[in-house]
Amino acid sequence: MALDDKTGIWKSGKGKGRRTPKGRQLEDGAWDEVRALLGDRPRNRDLLIEFLHLIQDAYGHLSAPHLRALAEEMRMSMAEIWEVATFYAHFDPVREGETPPPDLTIRVCESLSCELAGSEQLIAALESGMDPAKVRVLRAPCMGRCDTAPVLEIGHKHIDNATPEKVDAAIAAGDFHAEIPAYQTLDAYKEAGGYAVLAELRANGDWEAVQEKVLSSGLRGLGGAGFPSGKKWGFVRANEGPRYLAVNGDEGEPGTFKDRYYLERTPHLMLEGMLIAAWAVEAEKCFIYMRDEYPAVLHILATEIAALEAAGIVEVGYIDLRRGAGAYICGEESAMIESIEGKRGIPRMRPPFVAQVGIFDRPTLVHNVETLHWVARVCREGAEILSSVERNGRKGLRSYSVSGRVAKPGVYLLPAGSTISDVIDAAGRMAEGHSFKAYQPGGPSSGLLPASMNDIPLDFDTLQPHGTFIGSAAVVVLSDKDKARDAALNMLRFFESESCGQCTPCRVGCEKAVKLMQADRWDQDLLADLCTVMADASICGLGQAAPNPIKLTMKHFADEV
Repeated sequence: MALDDKTGIWKSGKGKGRRTPKGRQLEDGAWDEVRALLGDRPRNRDLLIEFLHLIQDAYGHLSAPHLRALAEEMRMSMAEIWEVATFYAHFDPVREGETPPPDLTIRVCESLSCELAGSEQLIAALESGMDPAKVRVLRAPCMGRCDTAPVLEIGHKHIDNATPEKVDAAIAAGDFHAEIPAYQTLDAYKEAGGYAVLAELRANGDWEAVQEKVLSSGLRGLGGAGFPSGKKWGFVRANEGPRYLAVNGDEGEPGTFKDRYYLERTPHLMLEGMLIAAWAVEAEKCFIYMRDEYPAVLHILATEIAALEAAGIVEVGYIDLRRGAGAYICGEESAMIESIEGKRGIPRMRPPFVAQVGIFDRPTLVHNVETLHWVARVCREGAEILSSVERNGRKGLRSYSVSGRVAKPGVYLLPAGSTISDVIDAAGRMAEGHSFKAYQPGGPSSGLLPASMNDIPLDFDTLQPHGTFIGSAAVVVLSDKDKARDAALNMLRFFESESCGQCTPCRVGCEKAVKLMQADRWDQDLLADLCTVMADASICGLGQAAPNPIKLTMKHFADEV
């Protein structure tokens, strides 16, 4: 077709022609800034969340020009970038013409332990005492510091046992960085015999013998599911490689802080356990997915992974540390894998299971942080370290995260057959002026049990006959000064906020439950129907377990509802 003298669609002046392509325009300045932040990192699709963190950290928000530049740099659509940026609570995408958030953000935990410790009064005081143009006060889910409730975070700095006065002092000091606790470094760990077992296994080890040792110890998944740990290895190895290993460090169940406790003290126990498991399944690479609420842990792991690389224990890049972005749902293993791949944390339908189709559609071994901590100890000290401990007919040890109305909240390593009475005794008994009324045995997913049920071993399989489960052993203790219905409402508000929204029973069910539970008297028949639908039809454990606080409150605290 011959060219003519018409300027066509690109003409200037009046008319239907346009000067630019459709859509958001790429701004050279923003593009230069994004490229400077990304540096020479590969523009891989799975690194999207890491790149969003770089921009958020540098500028305090995600502007539309920066997101457009990131889309250009990664050869992705703006829609893909935007849907990920808006999924996670720790990102602040800002459209053209919108006002960016203030430079300083204070996140106040509103989980059950912090609510019992006065977080509502703290939020009210901060909101009334801060200039909203300079400081943003946000409600936030559990930060994994329930032993020092109420807790808040300014920038990346946590303030334990928070008060308005402590906040004022922190702002005046201008230090908003995470405080790094003293911990066992690589050199100290090696002096104590660390990594000797790994070296021996790599030289002449039999993975099946190690698997049998782990199985004989009785170790089960300590993220909540309780699946026998060693069995996973065989399932993953049965599938053709390449294979991967993923460490689930997204400890988001309110009341749980045991993983943080161990990582801030002995990170190499987890790292060696991870490398032993990776050796056992011949993993091509290890991914550690760590929640963004643990900035000190992220710093520790980055430092110690670099030390492992420098020491030649792992090749550079073999361990890939990934940073979550504030989404409880990513504690579900398939949602975590989606997030590792740089996507929204939406749980996958199963089967296939992640042992067959996991990260990048390859067989993937997923373990919890504490599980790997015990893998290392079992391999070093023998299966007897767990199997020889017995109480109330149960074998093994459990790390109980204890908070609420006890004298000394904290992590307590006790026999797996311990009852709530044993746990409260270990935590210094009840706080002064409080009488034991109820307890949450395993986070909000487990609901509430009355003080009269104080003789049940808090272990796997012992609580199911009572309509609940141990989960991650997040024990929150309530007293005579608390209402079970208020605690249950706190739990459902958490689930409402943290539902990924993929399935209607969970997304709508949590919302309707919260509304129904705010009535002076609960419509128990309607709530019971709602609980059945949510438990039967939700895709993942969040929606399936969310009804537990409702059902157990109606059963054991009927006088309150």
